[in-house]
Amino acid sequence: MDRLRIAVLGAGSVGCYLGGHLAEHAEVTLIGRPAVLDTLAGGLTLSGGERPARTVPADRFAVATTPQAAAGADFVLVTVKTAATAAAARQLAELGSSAVVVSLQNGLYNTERLRAALPGRTVLAAMVPYNVLQSAPGTFHRGTAGAVAIEQHPAAAPLLRVMTAAGLSAQSEADIGATQRSKLMANLNNAVNALSDLPLREQLGQRAYRRCLALCQGEALTAFRAAGLPLSKVGPFPAAVTARVLLAPDAVFRRIAAANLRVDDRARSSMWEDLERGRPTEVDNLQGEVVALAAEFGLKAPVNARLAALVHEAERGPRRRWSGPELLAELTAARG
Repeated sequence: MDRLRIAVLGAGSVGCYLGGHLAEHAEVTLIGRPAVLDTLAGGLTLSGGERPARTVPADRFAVATTPQAAAGADFVLVTVKTAATAAAARQLAELGSSAVVVSLQNGLYNTERLRAALPGRTVLAAMVPYNVLQSAPGTFHRGTAGAVAIEQHPAAAPLLRVMTAAGLSAQSEADIGATQRSKLMANLNNAVNALSDLPLREQLGQRAYRRCLALCQGEALTAFRAAGLPLSKVGPFPAAVTARVLLAPDAVFRRIAAANLRVDDRARSSMWEDLERGRPTEVDNLQGEVVALAAEFGLKAPVNARLAALVHEAERGPRRRWSGPELLAELTAARG
């Protein structure tokens, strides 16, 4: 049987991590910025995920800087930032390819945007639950746990098979929208983590930061309920239970986390990495989505709005490192 041909469009940290695994079992082309791809000349190193670090030799995958390299692919995995989705959709439309397109992006509406630009094409929603950072040039470290979820569809079967063969936990989801919304709930911590300038484990270990996240998630839960949009279980607890766990004293939270959460001591959010590298963040597609949805139903989400504003301030610089009590006071004041 011919090997599956997979193009990763927007090969940054997540794209390179997935592509590196898949390269052992499929023909993989990583399409991205020269700044990332130039670091792969000596191979691609994968670490974390409770597996030993290993290097995938450079001759196991192809690299390209233009979307034309996706021509002839069976699957195109879209891992660009949300702000680049429209451009990626136009580029794929110009190719005239019949490849199945899979959106592995943050936010709630990227799949709809891709479908609108690619009529007649199979475009599937998917969700990557874990955190991946480029910890060193050419090295991509996974710091948290979970399984990739792909929208239930017959066309997804070959990709699910090759991901499983590559050791990437992956599963089919009947209600991928609920899964994406639950991922957004978790991703609301990205901004808190970025402003803290701490590793995830250290940040989540401090109750003041967790209270900031709980405030964000409370507004999101209210907005989703007003819209009649259900959530699925992403992680060890349902969304409503997670909010209570976040408010537990530090000693209690640490015991719960030790038993239920797998976050290694090197993990940081992708938003932290964006600020660190001077790149625009996706805060408008996380906190901003909560604010917009709340407004549709006559509600307000002042905590998420203020957190988004603080991240935008950090994008412009100079960057402030917020302590937990400082950030909590700022967000509490925003509630009025």
